[in-house]
Parts: sequence; C-alpha cells; structure tokens
Amino acid sequence: MQNHLACRVVGRLGLGVLIVLAAASCVTVRPEQRAILADPTMQYESNALEESARQHVIENREAAYGGGSVQGGGCGCN
Repeated sequence: MQNHLACRVVGRLGLGVLIVLAAASCVTVRPEQRAILADPTMQYESNALEESARQHVIENREAAYGGGSVQGGGCGCN
C-alpha cells in the first residue's frame, strides 16, 4: 500500500513539473523584437554549396530572384 501511494505522489509531481515546463516555453514576441531575432547573425551558417542550391530552388519555385539576404519581422514597416 505504501509503494502505491509513493507512485501516485511521484506521478503527480512529474505531471506538475511537465505542466510548468510547457507553460514556461510559451512566449509571445512583439513585432519590434522580431526584427532583432531575424538578424543575420542569428541565422545558422550552412555549407555555401548547399545554400546556393537551396537559393536556386527557391528562386525557381517562387519565380523571383533576389531578396533572400534581408529578413524582417513581418510587420511591413521598413
């Protein structure tokens, strides 16, 4: 009986920790902060050959050339 009670307590404690961690991971980013987060220094540097191939695919798929070097926050107020 004592073991069953301990399992329930540990299970509820684990569930509580999981809920707290899930709630802490939800963050709202204001539009003025998005420009800072979209800074090129925040982007992952990949292989130059892979980047060139990816850019070629995007240009062909979107039927647009250029504009890949600027990333913004999405508010449209440049």
